[in-house]
Amino acid sequence: MSKKSILGAALAVLTVAAGLPALERPEVEFKIFQFPADRIPRIDAKTDDWEIVPDSYAIGSDQLSDTVKGKGAKIDRSSLDVKVKVGWVKGMPHLYVLYEAFDNYWDFAQAGRHNDIFELVVDGDLSGGPFIKTLHPNKNLDPMKAHFLFHGLHAQNYHIMTPHEGQDWTFVWGSQPWVKELPWANAAYDYDFKPGESGKLILEFWITPFDYAPPEPERAVVSKLEEDEVIGMSWSILDYDDVNRNDYEGFWNLSHKTTMYGDANDLVAFRLMPLEKRFRKAIDAAWAFQVLDMERRLIAFQDMSEGEVTSWKWDFGEGSTSTEQHPLHAYQKAGEYVVTLYIEGPAGSARRTRVRDVAVR
Repeated sequence: MSKKSILGAALAVLTVAAGLPALERPEVEFKIFQFPADRIPRIDAKTDDWEIVPDSYAIGSDQLSDTVKGKGAKIDRSSLDVKVKVGWVKGMPHLYVLYEAFDNYWDFAQAGRHNDIFELVVDGDLSGGPFIKTLHPNKNLDPMKAHFLFHGLHAQNYHIMTPHEGQDWTFVWGSQPWVKELPWANAAYDYDFKPGESGKLILEFWITPFDYAPPEPERAVVSKLEEDEVIGMSWSILDYDDVNRNDYEGFWNLSHKTTMYGDANDLVAFRLMPLEKRFRKAIDAAWAFQVLDMERRLIAFQDMSEGEVTSWKWDFGEGSTSTEQHPLHAYQKAGEYVVTLYIEGPAGSARRTRVRDVAVR
C-alpha cells in the first residue's frame, strides 16, 4: 500500500472516531478519471474524448436504487438505462461528466421541473451536513432567510434537464444560480427524439465545485481538487413518464438514501485518481518554489519530478548549484533568475527550466 493510501486509510479511521461527516455506502468508492492536460474533453456531446477512460470508471444502472417509489427496487433497463463517467484534470477546479441514457419515454414538453432530470450533488471538501433551507438546524429561521444563508453554500445541487428545450440546461437548487453559467460550468446535448418518444441521450458537461458558494460570486471559494483525495458526490435520475401526471415514476439514486439531495452526509465517496501510467513519462523533471523570506532573498525549492529519480542538480541561475532534492537557497542580489533542475534515473535524464519565475528584490 502506498504512503498516500496508508494516510488516507488512517484519516478515514480518525474521521469516524472524531464523529466527522461520514458518507453513505462505505463499502464502495467510485473513481474519477484524470485526463492528461493535453486531452481535456471538449464540451460537444461527443464521446470520442472519453474513449481513453476505462470501463472500470463507468457507473451504470446496476448501482442505482429507487428509495422513493420502489423502496430499493432495481431498475428496469428496458425502461431506463444509464451510464456515467466522471473526470478531472490536475490543476483545474472542474469536474467533467459524461451522461449516456436510454429512456423508453423522454418527458420534456413542459417548462419547469416536470422534466426528466439528472440530479447531481457535489461536496468538494467533504464538509458534510445539510445544505438546503428545509434542513436548516434552526427551525425558527424564516425559510427565505435560510435559503440565502444556507442553501447550496457548502455543497451544490444541480437539477440537470435531460434534455432541455426552451429553458436553462440546469436548475441550481440553491441561492447561487450563477454557478451554472460560464466560466463556472458548460454543457452540451446530443439526441434525436421528441417528447414522449424513446431514444438515447448524450449529455456532456463540466461544473465547478465550491467550498463556499454564496449568492455573490465574488465571495465564493472554489474547491481545491487534489490527486488521491476523496470528495462527496451522488446523483439521482427523476424519470417522468406521463405529461398528465405531476409526479415522477422513479427516483433512482446512487447514494441509496433519499436525502442525498439535501444532506452531504448522504453522498458517496469519489476518489480523484492519479494519471494512469500509460499517460506518464518514465522520467519527467518538474519543480516548484516558495519565497520564505524576501528580505534575506531565501527561496525553498521543491522537486516535483515524475518517475524514479536517483540524482538531482539545481542551477540557481547566478553560478550556484545544489545536489539536494529540496534545497534552500539565498540569493545575494536582487534579480530575476533562470533556474534549471536536472534529474537522472534508471529511465534516463530530464531537465526543467523556468525563465525568470524566481524573482527577489
